[in-house]
Amino acid sequence: MPLPGVGEELKQAKEIEDAEKYSFMAAVTKAPKKCRWSACSIYSTQNEVAAALAEAGVAVFAWKGESEDDFWWCIDRCVNMDGCQANMILDDGGDLTHWVYKKYPNVFKKIQGIVEASMTGVHRLYQLSKAGKLCVPARNVNDSVTKQKFDNLYCCRESILDGLKRTTDVMFGGKQVVVCGYGEVGKGCCDALKALGAIVYITEIDPICALQACMDGFRVVKLNEVIRQVDVVRTCTGNKNVVTREHLDRMKNSCIVCNIGHSNTEIDVTSLRTPELTWERVRSQVDHVIWTDSKRVILLAKGRLLNLSCSTVPTFVLSITAKTQALALIELYNAPEGRYKQDVYLLPKKMDEYVASLHLPSSDAHLTELTDDQAKYLGLNKNGPFKPNYYRY
Repeated sequence: MPLPGVGEELKQAKEIEDAEKYSFMAAVTKAPKKCRWSACSIYSTQNEVAAALAEAGVAVFAWKGESEDDFWWCIDRCVNMDGCQANMILDDGGDLTHWVYKKYPNVFKKIQGIVEASMTGVHRLYQLSKAGKLCVPARNVNDSVTKQKFDNLYCCRESILDGLKRTTDVMFGGKQVVVCGYGEVGKGCCDALKALGAIVYITEIDPICALQACMDGFRVVKLNEVIRQVDVVRTCTGNKNVVTREHLDRMKNSCIVCNIGHSNTEIDVTSLRTPELTWERVRSQVDHVIWTDSKRVILLAKGRLLNLSCSTVPTFVLSITAKTQALALIELYNAPEGRYKQDVYLLPKKMDEYVASLHLPSSDAHLTELTDDQAKYLGLNKNGPFKPNYYRY
């Protein structure tokens, strides 16, 4: 089904993964006259999906295993369109938006809005807004309830195990694991690892998230306190240099290091490219970094996103996120002039509820309907929204 009301030209920087993502991309492509795609991760593209889109006439600049230079070349080709002027941007990680600001600022003269799906990309947008440099309205999809709960929490709870098992063949019962960050992604990872019998530690900067971790039965520590004893180090903070060279030097032999937070910045992989260390590729997406005393650290996906590089995302979750993105695009494009200023906006609660309602039939779920008297008592519309914007799900 083509998306109603989406404009003539659209730029995308999304992972190009599987049939569900293909369906979303195909639907978006039917709406505009021109749509160009690049990947948000160098490992996440499935070549057969990209090829199918290209065969259908879509401009796709992505393939699995891009180099760093390839990655930015693809984004540049996505933006540099030889007279073709985009009016919407759909981003995941903020790299496309960053590139447009850096190389092609004039493009924003016709851009009507940006839709961003990741915590890191949203953070970048808020920084631009705070500095007064955000040129167009932007929609924060990452903090929508459906994205936070289903993509970040429930999906990561499964993809963490999928990625670890595919790459390491390790049994995690009894293993000591430290998870850096206890946001929605961290919560999902910790639930999964705890269910397998792992001993899980948490590092956190936020006292609220730290207290949540304590109440969920996890010990909150500083990374330096446990770095010598843990078997697995996993980052999911959205920050940079969470695991430094000092931490890596102090890890035990065969410690597994991986990231499910942001790009390749959370683990200081660059510091491992030194003459005294040896890199040994043992299988796809698995490198052993060997110290002079023969200690090995097992680095997965070169510090990039494990869930995109070493596993797949369930199509059900992709469907939820894709519908959220599609509604955000439609809303920004169809909004009358003046409705949105040059700022970052959350998805309206009504849209979140609508996306959730579309996926209830797959679980054979049946909603209870309020009576007129009950709706009046609660001060609600019978058709929603059912919760205020400040409600914590």
